[in-house]
Amino acid sequence: MKQLEHITQELNLIQGSLPKGEVKGLTMDSRKVEPGYVFIAVKGTRVDGHDFVDEVLAKGALAVVGDQAMPGKEGYIQVPDSSDALGKMAAAFYDYPSREIKVVGVTGTNGKTTVSTLLYELFVRLGYRVGLLSTVRNRIHDKILDSTHTTPDAISIQSLLRRMRDDGCDFCFMEVSSHAIHQKRIAGIEFTGGIFTNITHDHLDYHGTFDNYLKAKKAFFDQLPDEAFALTNKDDRNGAVMLQNTKATRYSYSLSAMSDFKARILEHDFNGMLLRVDNEPEAWFRLIGKFNAYNLLAVYGTAILLGISRGETLHHLTQLGSVAGRFDYLREAGITGIVDYAHTPDALQNILEVINEVRTRNEELITVVGCGGDRDKAKRPIMAEIATKLSTKVVFTADNPRSEDPEEILNEMEAGVPATDYKKTMRITDRKEAIKAAVNLAKPGDIILIAGKGHETYQDIKGVKHPFDDKAILQEMLIKLKS
Repeated sequence: MKQLEHITQELNLIQGSLPKGEVKGLTMDSRKVEPGYVFIAVKGTRVDGHDFVDEVLAKGALAVVGDQAMPGKEGYIQVPDSSDALGKMAAAFYDYPSREIKVVGVTGTNGKTTVSTLLYELFVRLGYRVGLLSTVRNRIHDKILDSTHTTPDAISIQSLLRRMRDDGCDFCFMEVSSHAIHQKRIAGIEFTGGIFTNITHDHLDYHGTFDNYLKAKKAFFDQLPDEAFALTNKDDRNGAVMLQNTKATRYSYSLSAMSDFKARILEHDFNGMLLRVDNEPEAWFRLIGKFNAYNLLAVYGTAILLGISRGETLHHLTQLGSVAGRFDYLREAGITGIVDYAHTPDALQNILEVINEVRTRNEELITVVGCGGDRDKAKRPIMAEIATKLSTKVVFTADNPRSEDPEEILNEMEAGVPATDYKKTMRITDRKEAIKAAVNLAKPGDIILIAGKGHETYQDIKGVKHPFDDKAILQEMLIKLKS
């Protein structure tokens, strides 16, 4: 156990004196406070931890740390920013695990999961013990843990990093969401490197404006230390913005511009693509599409910056397949089925453009798509327009409606459909029935894309998560069609 003085040594204390005693645990959840715990009062989107100061002190909390003035409150310590303090205290409580593991963060609108997961798989193949923090799952080498957020809270992150270090992990690759950056959940992590994939329209329900969203992503690179590396997608117009104020050593990757790591797509089909990376011999990769060429380049560049040879990196990358829910491909009854997490306009356009580049145009491209509830509403008509423009038939359906009425979500989507394309569309709110309709519409040779939920195995309706797996349902229906 740590003395309170030890875990607050990096904080700027404004008010209050430090109680003497060993810290038995840290929490920002008032319900979890036990005698000897330190409660960090953080103002969240729905609840303000400062409202529970008296309650947790009465429960025996050793101290409360917050950023609001409470003169004379015994056991209360004021700091400039309690969210920042939470991360730093958690790092100290768990003995600064990121000083012993090389932690690389991946941020951007699209590609975070693919890049971080491919890095994990690559370094496992290279013989290292590796940790992973991602949307799909968390891993401590070969142990799989549940993942509930793209980036966990600060205490959970430090606890997981400590467990990785205790397990002998050399590296941790983690997704870094804009929410986590803004809420300072990554405070206290000493990153070895940061990767920027791209930035497009998303999360404006939280950030309010695209500029705020951009600034949140940029803040991650602003905080990288001198000895870290910052690797950015030079073909994204905001890639250079990420590097403007970083102290880290700057690197870039691209398919078009001059950069440190460069590739060219030579061929591609539904089985993969042929790339020439830098001046290395051309190689065949099992992932497809321009967006995956960028993802592979990000992984390739990161491996080189972490000391792996170019040849060895490329050899192992050619062996890696797609990540769960990311261009997840199956074929039954002569019909190609693709399940993808594409839930932003840019991601949906990317996946549809790739399919259209590969297909012969003698077959139908049937897209099933919806939009999540309680999320950015502005993208709904845009996604509907993209789907109808780039597909031969579209079925609009529910995604994760959450607390919203799915019919209203579909109304907002349909508002974006051009009158000339309306005849291509149908509306089936029940997602299972929508997938069934797409299968019934398809004939041998056709392609069905189920977009939006990818790896998720549930559908969130009115706060209840009902079991639902797009890929399993699609495969089941295609097998029935075959029989």
